Amino acid sequence: MWEKFNIKTFPAETIVFQDGCFCPELSTIKSTNIEKKYKLPIHIIYVGEIENQNDLDINISAENQKVFLSLRIKNKKPAFLNIFIKNTGKFSELRGQIMLENNSNMDFNCTANHTQSDTTVFLNTKLLANEHSISKMSGTAIIDKNCINTKSNITFSALADKTAKMQFTPAQKISAIPDTADHSASIFQPTNIQIQYLRESGLSQQEAINVMKESFLNDFSLF
Repeated sequence: MWEKFNIKTFPAETIVFQDGCFCPELSTIKSTNIEKKYKLPIHIIYVGEIENQNDLDINISAENQKVFLSLRIKNKKPAFLNIFIKNTGKFSELRGQIMLENNSNMDFNCTANHTQSDTTVFLNTKLLANEHSISKMSGTAIIDKNCINTKSNITFSALADKTAKMQFTPAQKISAIPDTADHSASIFQPTNIQIQYLRESGLSQQEAINVMKESFLNDFSLF
């Protein structure tokens, strides 16, 4: 997966999508409806270029199952991506690293629904908003009644061109006391000092900006 998608891999069962399409030849599991416990973690890989409407449904009903999501996409035309995660598996967890590069109009919506106690969903989303792009980012955590000891964390961060437009909409619908339930959103822009430092290292203005973009997108904590 590293050579093909530049995605870090580890011993896992895989579910792979490219350009919004399921890739059975690269997958050891044929569905994101996870109904049984696997000995290995499950790694869902979603990469490529998208446009129009795209949906990814992840339903975890097996207990004690670890699931990792690596999502790295970009668009040249208007695109909508909806991710719906339903965790009903007690002591199961999903941890996701999401990287979005918007070159047009992009609507991104993620809903994480806890319907069982002792479930975990952590999602870290990074957006690279390029020139004149319009981005609408929404994330909703739903914790159903009697679902105690749940852990929910949905974060957004963006590196934006000065001409880009962005809208962040976080939401929480909590009907039980969670262990944690966090939301955050932040926006970064390269400073003149950072650009100047890279220019003094021999890079052109555009090369320096490209380095900042790559650093921002790839600065993820380890699984």
